[in-house]
Amino acid sequence: MTGIRGYSLSRSTTLLALCSGALLLLVAGAMAQTFPSKPIRIIVGPSPDAVARVMGQHLQETWGQPVVIEARTGAGGQIAATTIAGAEPDGHTLLFATPSYTLNTALKTASYDVLRDFAPAGLIGTGSYTLVVHPSVPAKSFGELVALARSQPGKLNCASAGIGTAPHIACEAFNRIPGVNVIHVPYRNVNEAMSGIVGNHVQIFVAVSLVARQQMDSGSVRALATTGTKRSMLLPELPTLVESGYPDLVLGSWNGFLAPARTPMPILEKLNGEVLRGIADPQVKERLLTLGQEFLPLDVAGFRAFIEADLKRWTVLIEAIGRDRLVPGQ
Repeated sequence: MTGIRGYSLSRSTTLLALCSGALLLLVAGAMAQTFPSKPIRIIVGPSPDAVARVMGQHLQETWGQPVVIEARTGAGGQIAATTIAGAEPDGHTLLFATPSYTLNTALKTASYDVLRDFAPAGLIGTGSYTLVVHPSVPAKSFGELVALARSQPGKLNCASAGIGTAPHIACEAFNRIPGVNVIHVPYRNVNEAMSGIVGNHVQIFVAVSLVARQQMDSGSVRALATTGTKRSMLLPELPTLVESGYPDLVLGSWNGFLAPARTPMPILEKLNGEVLRGIADPQVKERLLTLGQEFLPLDVAGFRAFIEADLKRWTVLIEAIGRDRLVPGQ
């Protein structure tokens, strides 16, 4: 069957698709030229907002548009994630993302999927968690802690910021991988969990390294190890759990911006480019370093690959622990 003037319908359809695609690219490019055209909202879930504020200030000073940090805590990041997933995909509403979102996707406990519902807009920095104990615990190293836990099964308590959080994964990973028996005690958030260990209501906690450092300096806790693949620049004196003989106990931390899915690539690239310029700026970089950030400059595709790798890492660890130990009823 032929169309007008002998053109086949299939050829006309292909031509129309090409024209539509070219038009969309032109529109996206024009949007990027004028972006940002209004205030930028950065939604922060159940995590400290200091890193988001440093980068938000850089974006505001560079682009001349107000950057507003909004806390949407609760439900393990579900509230913040839902806010972003339903926002206009124009780059003006961003999620301040942490491993909570890859972890929740791996656990399959959230209504969102970090790869399906969001687009990578810029990796700010990476880091680690730090394993701390109450000063009354006699262990001075992770190996000594494992030996102590084995000699006193069920006597040591391990705090978390709630069911399914990274500290909860750590507690259960200790039970499965070194093969000990510590009791998981969930708190409502990180601050309450840290208060629990400072007050000796629990003895073990895996905290964000910056928070751990503050309590270490005050003498409220003793740090035994960090959880990254390499030593933390914030706490270089501490060995990693990998160095301690447990290569499967790796819990990395990171901070970045995610935009709603379907945000045009030119806008994502503009956001990502400004994040990269921010972490290269000496003043911004210094402020982020004091917050425990380490830098891994990535383009948009690289950041997406980073998220995919983080999701895979959590998935492997969850399967090693057993999903039923992490998500009651599943």
